Amino acid sequence: MSDYEAFKNEVFNSARWLCDHGYFGGKLGSGGNVSMFLRNENLVVITPSRKPYRSMSAGDICVIDPQLTLVDGRLPPSMESDMHLEIYRNRPDIDAVVHTHQVYASVLALINQPIPALFDEISLEIGPEVALIPYAISGSRKLAANVASRLKNNSRCYIIQNHGALSLGADLTEAMRNAEHLEKVARVYVHALCTGREISPLPENALNQLLAMRQTR
Repeated sequence: MSDYEAFKNEVFNSARWLCDHGYFGGKLGSGGNVSMFLRNENLVVITPSRKPYRSMSAGDICVIDPQLTLVDGRLPPSMESDMHLEIYRNRPDIDAVVHTHQVYASVLALINQPIPALFDEISLEIGPEVALIPYAISGSRKLAANVASRLKNNSRCYIIQNHGALSLGADLTEAMRNAEHLEKVARVYVHALCTGREISPLPENALNQLLAMRQTR
């Protein structure tokens, strides 16, 4: 039995839920990835590379160190592992990352459209904007660096140009909930953009109040 069995089960169950609900863009493939940071041990528990979620088991989940060395597991870790590590290095408030190819966030990724503050509850959970991360090839060091360059805004969600989305959280429950928040606001925003009418973001004074509330949580 692995010393990390409980953590591997948590990552596996989260990944399967996201797969079953369409957050990876398909139910038969291996796109997207999920991780959690064991901060006390400086280790990351992450989904493996190129393993379809439908045939994955908790035993396939990987545990890696900051040098991407496999500590526990039998498969290569996600090709996006470096991206996850950059997030944990730069965001001490984050201990879980969900990288998805969810549909409406991906639409905005193709038209290079960040999401402004549109709803109270979304801004309170995610932040004042879902910012864009510049494109780089999947799994590349450049993509990891591009992600790191955008993390100072302290948002919980990001859109990666021509790629997909990132949702972050203090734990996996929060990261997955933020992926849901992101898809809700992205879906509504896409439909609103299609009307051709002016989009009405939150008033600045309301947004400032929400951000002040967010800082005290």
